[in-house]
Amino acid sequence: MPNLDELMAAARSVQEQMARAQSELDRIEVEGASGGGLVKVTATARGAVRGLSIDPSLLNIDGKEMLEDLIVAAFNDAKNKADQAGSAEMGKLTAGMQLPPGFKLPDF
Repeated sequence: MPNLDELMAAARSVQEQMARAQSELDRIEVEGASGGGLVKVTATARGAVRGLSIDPSLLNIDGKEMLEDLIVAAFNDAKNKADQAGSAEMGKLTAGMQLPPGFKLPDF
């Protein structure tokens, strides 16, 4: 059975790995799109939106609702991709850990 020093060292190691993973999630960018790429949203794997691009052809239409729907769809696409990228990155971190069944690390 591990002693207290070993447990504390392991906890510090996990904290350091989590900090590195969080930092990496801020660097990973994903792009969500809708309308065949007419609306694009760039976000980090943590879900922070970094950019929005709307094709100029959409600005000349009278369909305000359609443009709003395309923007929402692009944001949702970016969110889904960010979630997938974040899960994949966190999966790398937890791959070597011996976690008890049902134990979940907190979402970031």
